Amino acid sequence: MNPEHVNPARPNPLHADPARPLPGTGDRAVVVTRISDTQWHAVQDDRVVGSGDASRRPDGRLFVSVDAWHDEVFDRVAAAMSADLPEPLHTLTDEADRDTTAAWQRAGFTTVRRERGYLLPTDPQATGLGAVRPPAGVTVLPAGQAQEGPLSALDRIVHAEVEAGPGWPAMPAQVLPCPAGTTVVDPARYAVALQDGEYVGLLRVAPLRRPRIGMLAVRADHRRRGIARVLLAHALESMHRAGTASAWADVAESNTAATALVEGIGARRAGATLELVRH
Repeated sequence: MNPEHVNPARPNPLHADPARPLPGTGDRAVVVTRISDTQWHAVQDDRVVGSGDASRRPDGRLFVSVDAWHDEVFDRVAAAMSADLPEPLHTLTDEADRDTTAAWQRAGFTTVRRERGYLLPTDPQATGLGAVRPPAGVTVLPAGQAQEGPLSALDRIVHAEVEAGPGWPAMPAQVLPCPAGTTVVDPARYAVALQDGEYVGLLRVAPLRRPRIGMLAVRADHRRRGIARVLLAHALESMHRAGTASAWADVAESNTAATALVEGIGARRAGATLELVRH
């Protein structure tokens, strides 16, 4: 949607006649139609002027998104999706995009979680991680060297601990539970910490334009020993040697330990994502 067209103070159009013309869209009616289980189109004069999508995550949460130029079309699509889909419905917005957040609030969504985005320097002189050494008995396997069987077993343990602890709704958007029967999708993306030969911690990097640290986790019975810090130091130094100046990480605002870790190495806040829900 185009933020310039959003006016949060105007009357709520969600219950307007779906066949009447919308202000700013000409004299032709805009009609919203569900074209599949997960897609909606807003059509005016045989032209698509907005769309909506829905996707169910492996943890069961149903996320929706709307793409529309005019705020009236956005509201019409959001209303149609809300009427067609079972609640609760979830969506994500950039905290800086206040107009889109306001549009979802008009549709009955409220903010339930805030996720901070960080830019992490990779230079050991900037992070102060150059002198970090693994605890006694701990070694790090670089990305691509972990055996798939033990890595998958560790991944299952980590996922089970998340489900039994904070739960997936408290995790960053990029950290998702795996579909039933699957664990590690690409072992080459993982660096692994071993304690006396046993896999106890992992760090996954997504190879995007700016590398994204997708997951950093240590088994519950091996925490508070500095293993997460060692894995992070290893991954960032590897990026630095490859010529990458910074990496990206998402941290749930409620995760004080992860926040302290990244801010302690000089990470810079670079935005935030809001999760909103309609019950």
